[in-house]
Amino acid sequence: MSEFTGRPDPSLPNAEGAWAQQAEANLGDRRLREEIDRGLTFGLEAAPTINDRTISTFVRGEKPHFAGERGTFLKCPFIEDVNEVDDAEVAIFGVPLDAGATYRPGTRFGPQGIRRSTNLFGTYNYESGVDLREQLNMVDIGDVFTIPGNLEKSFDQISQAMAHVAQKGVMPIVLGGDHSIGFPTIRGLAPYMDGNIGIIHFDRHVDTQETDLDERMHTTPWFHATNIKNAPATNLVQIGIGGWQSPREGVKVGRDRKSTVITVGDVERVGIEKIAETALEIAWKGAKAVYLSFDIDVIDAGFVPGTGWPEPGGLLPREALNLVKLVSEPGLAGLEVVECSPPYDWAEQTALMSSRVILDSLAAQVRTGKLGNKAAKADRPAWGP
Repeated sequence: MSEFTGRPDPSLPNAEGAWAQQAEANLGDRRLREEIDRGLTFGLEAAPTINDRTISTFVRGEKPHFAGERGTFLKCPFIEDVNEVDDAEVAIFGVPLDAGATYRPGTRFGPQGIRRSTNLFGTYNYESGVDLREQLNMVDIGDVFTIPGNLEKSFDQISQAMAHVAQKGVMPIVLGGDHSIGFPTIRGLAPYMDGNIGIIHFDRHVDTQETDLDERMHTTPWFHATNIKNAPATNLVQIGIGGWQSPREGVKVGRDRKSTVITVGDVERVGIEKIAETALEIAWKGAKAVYLSFDIDVIDAGFVPGTGWPEPGGLLPREALNLVKLVSEPGLAGLEVVECSPPYDWAEQTALMSSRVILDSLAAQVRTGKLGNKAAKADRPAWGP
């Protein structure tokens, strides 16, 4: 690659690798240097025998990844006063809820598990040439106070939380929680969209029946979400559906409301690029924004054991992550990852995959310029431009 153009040179056999090497050189390190300075100020300088003088006595930054957990997603800055969230471009918050689960509980621990799994990661991604610490003004605002024994009160809390972030003009990233939250998140977001909102939904299950066990459960969010006036079912695209766990009542609703269902077999048959192109065309048709709802059980159960209703035969991790990146490139109004259940997880596999979905989506949007455009103005520890 003779010149950095912002795109890989397709004539090279190592096109992406060569592009990424040059892309790294174009990234700044201002936020890293600020983090090191804070660490030395608040965590004390290291013992005299330590040669690397950027290391502090007490952990106050990203490294080491096995220590110093701050309890936030990717150890990004925490904003205690949610009234100040408008200073951010992206806000992470958790929805610890499993009252909507009809089989395995445990997703109330999903936000905690996903955050903890990000201790493994740094802020820089090689293939995308993105460093979130340097390029994205992202914060964590904690968890919604859900009511374990009452779904409807929890839904009201979730919608209120979502509305608070959306009305501030900040992109919400939601750590679920079972998939019943898909309805209250859309209910909280939709009023702040200037027109229709499309939904791209990754799942092995259609989740479109009206009730399950006589209540609105994690199998019902899209029946109720698509009853919202500016979230029509014709803009609902469901990817990965199939197997032995799709109730016929929900299938009938999707057929009647003309939502679009794409199976794992469809992905295999035409490839991820065509699937992403189709999903974007349908979700964006007549819409002003698109929301991404990712149920981690869309990935084959062998890779994500820690989920509420595992279904073999799902997408491979590489397929799922590449699809997420492609559908995220035009920009998203928000993103939720649901059904991560740490009590059933093994070696954090499911939590790690859940966090990768979020990180890869954010990186895709930074790379296309849809994110990374809002600098922090308040006097606080910050990431981004």
